[in-house]
Amino acid sequence: MFHRESGVFKTSYAADMALYPLPIAKWAVAAFAVLFIVVAPLTLGEYYISILNLCLIAVVGALGLNILVGYTGQISIGHGAFMSVGAYTAANLVTHLGAPFWITIPAGGLMAALIGALVGIPSLRIKGIYLAIATLAAQLIIEWTINHVPAISGGAQASIQVPRPTLFGVQLKSQVQLYFFLMGFVVLAIVGTANLVRSRIGRAFVAIRDQDIAAEIIGINIFRYKLWAFAISSFYAGVTGVLYTYYLGIANYEQFQLNVSIDYLAMVIIGGLGSILGSIFGAVFVTLLPILTRWFLEDYGWLFFSQSDLLNAIPNLRLIMFGGLIIFFLVVEPEGLNRLWRNIRNYFRVWPFSY
Repeated sequence: MFHRESGVFKTSYAADMALYPLPIAKWAVAAFAVLFIVVAPLTLGEYYISILNLCLIAVVGALGLNILVGYTGQISIGHGAFMSVGAYTAANLVTHLGAPFWITIPAGGLMAALIGALVGIPSLRIKGIYLAIATLAAQLIIEWTINHVPAISGGAQASIQVPRPTLFGVQLKSQVQLYFFLMGFVVLAIVGTANLVRSRIGRAFVAIRDQDIAAEIIGINIFRYKLWAFAISSFYAGVTGVLYTYYLGIANYEQFQLNVSIDYLAMVIIGGLGSILGSIFGAVFVTLLPILTRWFLEDYGWLFFSQSDLLNAIPNLRLIMFGGLIIFFLVVEPEGLNRLWRNIRNYFRVWPFSY
């Protein structure tokens, strides 16, 4: 049957290394492409498209952090800071030089990659919680620098207004136009990550994650590859920051504070470490969670809270749910939502048999 490996024969190395070896995988990708590229923009309203836009931006950032944390095993709590580097790089290029998006987006990613590589230098000597504290220090240092250097932040309130990007002479103003714009970068990020983790660099990342001493013994330069991991992850973060800036129309350091780094760390933990699909699941889940929580409390919050306490309950309940879900997935299902999806997929792979 077309959803099982039996009967699917590979006669070349290219077929064996294909991203989607089974026919059902190719059909599923085609179906999701039609659903999200054709059906969703034509049927959903502007508000729901705006929610999808936030999910798309989050997917790019989650993929970048998962390369560092999930595939290389290097803990980082400074993802938001690298996003701010990309955002302010693009904002200054736009306001001072009038640069188009096809220059500002890679420039923001490259500047964030440079800063990320510098932050990754201590990773040769420290690991685990100590590396997490080092990245936390980088988060605070970058925040302070942006906020106190007018040449970077633009002066008062560290805010820089950025016009929406222009494509083929048309400024992207509607949510649907931005949706297609962001979808292009999401597709590039997914395809790029999928090919990266299957390459020699990706295999070196996984070897360092599993046992860095053994990886060094077999000839992997762990310092170089750790810097590569920090640089690539920061590049994704910088691109995410630029996309946020274009989408919101402003670069402000408050958009990229420590809570944003925690949100992205929650995405990769809840979605599943070392998994591209888990990054997507986690980004969508964490983005939708506060929105769904707000909807629920607005409709049924009066059952649990008084009217005066309801406004304070919404943000606090979001933080409580984040913390509870991280603990839940770490204890019950460390591989996250991706593992749950794999269990469902494996069930139907052998159905109707039990083995």
